[in-house]
Amino acid sequence: MNGFAASVLALGIAAMAMGAVQSAPAPARSGPSLGIDSNQPIAVNADSFLADLNGETGTYTGNVIVTQGAVRMHADEVKVTVPGGRASRMEATGHVVVDSPSGQAVGDAGVYDVPQQVLRLTGNVVLTKDANVMRGSALEVSMATGIARLTAGAQAQSGPPQPGQPQGRVQGLFVPQQRPSANPPQPSGNPPNP
Repeated sequence: MNGFAASVLALGIAAMAMGAVQSAPAPARSGPSLGIDSNQPIAVNADSFLADLNGETGTYTGNVIVTQGAVRMHADEVKVTVPGGRASRMEATGHVVVDSPSGQAVGDAGVYDVPQQVLRLTGNVVLTKDANVMRGSALEVSMATGIARLTAGAQAQSGPPQPGQPQGRVQGLFVPQQRPSANPPQPSGNPPNP
Protein backbone atom coordinates (compact mmCIF):
# COMPACT_ATOMS: atom_id res chain seq x y z
CA MET A 1 0.00 0.00 0.00
CA ASN A 2 1.56 3.33 -0.99
CA GLY A 3 1.72 6.45 1.17
CA PHE A 4 -1.25 8.06 -0.57
CA ALA A 5 -3.50 5.08 0.06
CA ALA A 6 -2.39 5.10 3.69
CA SER A 7 -3.15 8.83 3.92
CA VAL A 8 -6.60 8.21 2.50
CA LEU A 9 -7.19 5.41 4.98
CA ALA A 10 -6.08 7.68 7.80
CA LEU A 11 -9.10 9.81 6.95
CA GLY A 12 -11.27 6.83 7.71
CA ILE A 13 -9.64 6.38 11.10
CA ALA A 14 -10.35 9.98 11.99
CA ALA A 15 -13.90 9.75 10.70
CA MET A 16 -14.50 6.68 12.82
CA ALA A 17 -13.07 8.58 15.76
CA MET A 18 -15.97 11.00 15.36
CA GLY A 19 -18.28 8.04 15.99
CA ALA A 20 -17.15 7.51 19.54
CA VAL A 21 -20.75 6.77 20.49
CA GLN A 22 -21.27 2.99 20.19
CA SER A 23 -20.72 2.57 16.47
CA ALA A 24 -21.49 -0.83 15.04
CA PRO A 25 -18.52 -3.20 14.97
CA ALA A 26 -16.79 -3.55 11.63
CA PRO A 27 -17.48 -6.84 9.89
CA ALA A 28 -14.64 -9.32 9.81
CA ARG A 29 -12.70 -9.17 6.59
CA SER A 30 -9.97 -11.20 5.03
CA GLY A 31 -6.76 -9.71 3.76
CA PRO A 32 -4.57 -6.99 5.24
CA SER A 33 -5.86 -4.68 7.94
CA LEU A 34 -6.45 -1.09 6.93
CA GLY A 35 -4.76 0.14 10.09
CA ILE A 36 -8.02 0.97 11.86
CA ASP A 37 -7.83 0.25 15.58
CA SER A 38 -11.18 1.02 17.17
CA ASN A 39 -9.78 0.06 20.59
CA GLN A 40 -7.67 3.24 20.74
CA PRO A 41 -9.05 5.95 23.04
CA ILE A 42 -10.71 8.88 21.29
CA ALA A 43 -10.25 12.48 22.36
CA VAL A 44 -12.45 15.29 21.04
CA ASN A 45 -11.71 18.93 21.82
CA ALA A 46 -13.77 21.88 20.60
CA ASP A 47 -14.83 25.36 21.62
CA SER A 48 -18.41 24.14 22.17
CA PHE A 49 -20.72 21.12 21.98
CA LEU A 50 -24.46 21.02 21.35
CA ALA A 51 -26.52 17.85 21.84
CA ASP A 52 -29.92 17.61 20.17
CA LEU A 53 -31.59 14.72 21.99
CA ASN A 54 -34.74 14.88 19.85
CA GLY A 55 -32.75 15.01 16.61
CA GLU A 56 -30.28 12.43 17.95
CA THR A 57 -27.25 14.47 16.93
CA GLY A 58 -24.22 15.97 18.60
CA THR A 59 -22.33 18.90 17.09
CA TYR A 60 -18.84 20.04 18.03
CA THR A 61 -17.96 23.54 16.81
CA GLY A 62 -14.94 25.81 16.83
CA ASN A 63 -11.45 24.46 16.21
CA VAL A 64 -12.56 20.84 16.54
CA ILE A 65 -9.73 18.38 17.05
CA VAL A 66 -10.43 14.64 17.02
CA THR A 67 -7.53 12.37 17.96
CA GLN A 68 -7.29 8.58 17.90
CA GLY A 69 -3.86 7.06 18.27
CA ALA A 70 -1.44 8.77 15.90
CA VAL A 71 -4.22 10.26 13.73
CA ARG A 72 -5.51 13.79 14.25
CA MET A 73 -8.36 15.51 12.42
CA HIS A 74 -9.08 19.24 12.50
CA ALA A 75 -12.32 20.84 11.30
CA ASP A 76 -14.46 23.89 11.98
CA GLU A 77 -17.44 21.66 12.84
CA VAL A 78 -18.11 17.95 13.36
CA LYS A 79 -21.69 16.66 13.53
CA VAL A 80 -22.45 13.09 14.61
CA THR A 81 -25.86 11.51 13.86
CA VAL A 82 -26.68 8.87 16.48
CA PRO A 83 -30.11 7.27 15.91
CA GLY A 84 -30.90 4.84 18.74
CA GLY A 85 -27.52 5.53 20.35
CA ARG A 86 -25.51 4.15 17.42
CA ALA A 87 -23.39 6.43 15.26
CA SER A 88 -24.59 6.25 11.66
CA ARG A 89 -23.13 9.34 9.99
CA MET A 90 -20.34 11.78 10.75
CA GLU A 91 -19.97 15.10 8.97
CA ALA A 92 -16.90 17.32 9.22
CA THR A 93 -17.09 20.76 7.61
CA GLY A 94 -14.78 23.69 7.15
CA HIS A 95 -11.05 23.32 6.61
CA VAL A 96 -10.97 19.56 7.18
CA VAL A 97 -7.37 18.39 7.71
CA VAL A 98 -6.34 14.86 8.66
CA ASP A 99 -2.77 14.28 9.76
CA SER A 100 -1.32 10.81 10.17
CA PRO A 101 2.14 9.26 10.16
CA SER A 102 1.50 8.29 6.52
CA GLY A 103 0.67 11.80 5.27
CA GLN A 104 -2.02 14.46 5.20
CA ALA A 105 -5.43 14.76 3.54
CA VAL A 106 -7.25 18.10 3.20
CA GLY A 107 -10.73 18.97 1.97
CA ASP A 108 -13.59 21.38 2.50
CA ALA A 109 -15.93 18.72 3.95
CA GLY A 110 -15.94 15.05 4.88
CA VAL A 111 -18.72 12.51 5.49
CA TYR A 112 -18.36 9.01 6.91
CA ASP A 113 -21.28 6.60 6.39
CA VAL A 114 -20.82 4.08 9.23
CA PRO A 115 -23.14 1.26 8.04
CA GLN A 116 -21.73 1.41 4.49
CA GLN A 117 -18.15 2.02 5.75
CA VAL A 118 -17.70 4.69 3.06
CA LEU A 119 -15.77 7.90 3.56
CA ARG A 120 -16.23 10.89 1.23
CA LEU A 121 -14.04 13.99 1.22
CA THR A 122 -15.09 16.85 -1.07
CA GLY A 123 -14.04 20.29 -2.22
CA ASN A 124 -10.41 21.02 -3.08
CA VAL A 125 -9.11 17.64 -1.97
CA VAL A 126 -5.34 17.49 -1.55
CA LEU A 127 -3.39 14.41 -0.46
CA THR A 128 0.27 14.83 0.49
CA LYS A 129 3.03 12.47 1.51
CA ASP A 130 6.47 14.05 1.81
CA ALA A 131 6.96 15.90 -1.53
CA ASN A 132 4.24 13.86 -3.32
CA VAL A 133 0.89 15.56 -3.95
CA MET A 134 -2.45 14.50 -5.46
CA ARG A 135 -5.34 16.90 -6.11
CA GLY A 136 -8.98 16.49 -7.04
CA SER A 137 -12.46 17.60 -6.07
CA ALA A 138 -13.83 14.42 -4.47
CA LEU A 139 -12.40 11.39 -2.75
CA GLU A 140 -14.36 8.25 -1.89
CA VAL A 141 -12.89 5.42 0.16
CA SER A 142 -14.54 2.08 0.90
CA MET A 143 -13.18 0.95 4.25
CA ALA A 144 -14.53 -2.57 3.62
CA THR A 145 -12.64 -3.06 0.34
CA GLY A 146 -9.75 -0.59 0.74
CA ILE A 147 -10.52 0.92 -2.68
CA ALA A 148 -10.16 4.69 -3.01
CA ARG A 149 -11.28 6.86 -5.93
CA LEU A 150 -10.13 10.45 -6.46
CA THR A 151 -12.11 12.42 -9.04
CA ALA A 152 -12.13 15.96 -10.39
CA GLY A 153 -14.96 18.14 -11.61
CA ALA A 154 -14.78 21.02 -14.05
CA GLN A 155 -13.86 23.42 -11.25
CA ALA A 156 -11.43 21.13 -9.41
CA GLN A 157 -8.31 23.05 -8.56
CA SER A 158 -6.57 23.65 -5.25
CA GLY A 159 -4.28 26.62 -5.33
CA PRO A 160 -2.77 28.12 -8.45
CA PRO A 161 -2.82 26.08 -11.67
CA GLN A 162 0.14 23.72 -11.93
CA PRO A 163 2.34 24.15 -15.01
CA GLY A 164 1.38 21.66 -17.73
CA GLN A 165 -1.69 20.43 -15.82
CA PRO A 166 -5.12 21.17 -17.32
CA GLN A 167 -7.91 22.17 -14.95
CA GLY A 168 -10.77 19.79 -14.28
CA ARG A 169 -8.58 16.69 -14.03
CA VAL A 170 -7.05 14.71 -11.19
CA GLN A 171 -3.48 15.85 -10.70
CA GLY A 172 -0.50 14.06 -9.21
CA LEU A 173 3.10 15.01 -8.64
CA PHE A 174 5.41 12.23 -7.48
CA VAL A 175 9.00 12.95 -6.51
CA PRO A 176 11.34 9.92 -6.68
CA GLN A 177 13.36 9.18 -3.60
CA GLN A 178 16.96 10.24 -3.88
CA ARG A 179 19.33 7.31 -3.74
CA PRO A 180 22.75 7.69 -2.18
CA SER A 181 25.44 7.58 -4.83
CA ALA A 182 27.50 4.39 -5.06
CA ASN A 183 30.79 6.32 -5.03
CA PRO A 184 30.73 9.02 -2.37
CA PRO A 185 32.76 12.09 -3.35
CA GLN A 186 36.33 12.08 -2.11
CA PRO A 187 37.55 15.11 -0.17
CA SER A 188 39.88 17.31 -2.15
CA GLY A 189 43.49 17.49 -1.17
CA ASN A 190 46.18 14.90 -0.72
CA PRO A 191 45.21 11.22 -0.68
CA PRO A 192 45.62 9.52 2.71
CA ASN A 193 48.94 7.77 3.37
CA PRO A 194 48.80 3.99 3.72
